[in-house]
Amino acid sequence: MDFKLRTPRLPDGQANPELRTVFPRNSSLDEILVQLTVDGFPSVPGKVLVRGEGAGAISSYVAGWMAGQGTDIILLDGANRFDPYMVSTFSRRALIPPEKLLKKIQIARAFTCYQMAILIGEKLPLFLEREAMRFQTRKPWVILLGPVTPFLDEDVPEREVRPLFERSLKKMEEMALGGVPFLLFQPPLSSNSKRVDLMRRLIQFSNWVWKISLDDQGTKMVLEKGLIKYPGIKDLGHQMINPR
Repeated sequence: MDFKLRTPRLPDGQANPELRTVFPRNSSLDEILVQLTVDGFPSVPGKVLVRGEGAGAISSYVAGWMAGQGTDIILLDGANRFDPYMVSTFSRRALIPPEKLLKKIQIARAFTCYQMAILIGEKLPLFLEREAMRFQTRKPWVILLGPVTPFLDEDVPEREVRPLFERSLKKMEEMALGGVPFLLFQPPLSSNSKRVDLMRRLIQFSNWVWKISLDDQGTKMVLEKGLIKYPGIKDLGHQMINPR
């Protein structure tokens, strides 16, 4: 498995149908992102978790939005849900060439819990250290898509999964305390998953938690944990994102 961080390319095929369901057409999600950043810098410390239906699609939109602000993004994909087509869609809305945004996003994928643990515990710190001079004015944002997903493989014994997961969280905590902001996006777990406690642990670990759900009125984001306030913007503890 090649763990080298690399810039994604636009796919030749169709866009993920999930994108048409949750693509934020109004400014609600953008307002939330504004609250998380001030001129590209994190206005809230630590780790922000977005969980639930459509988390994968929203993470792709957020990556494009952040890149559009001039922020470098490191995206670790453990759910195989990142879609660069979403970034190009955002670029057209923002009137920014898609290549410019995609060059700001470095992506690496992990398909097993061992690969994810190596990405978080070894590859990511080394990459940040190696690129420290380039990032001296502002640290890149790390988007972690599916932080729990690779650890759900029941072929991997519990005695290995738990220590790997905890070590990964500990390493993220160290980097967050060092000023590296983390955005965590976790799609919903299967109802019969035997490791739902990993999701509970991730919620406990995160400083802010947004829950996404789909209903007849659209896509709803509810702030479950944490309080975010930003001058001039209303309280966003409960926001609706209209489908396209």
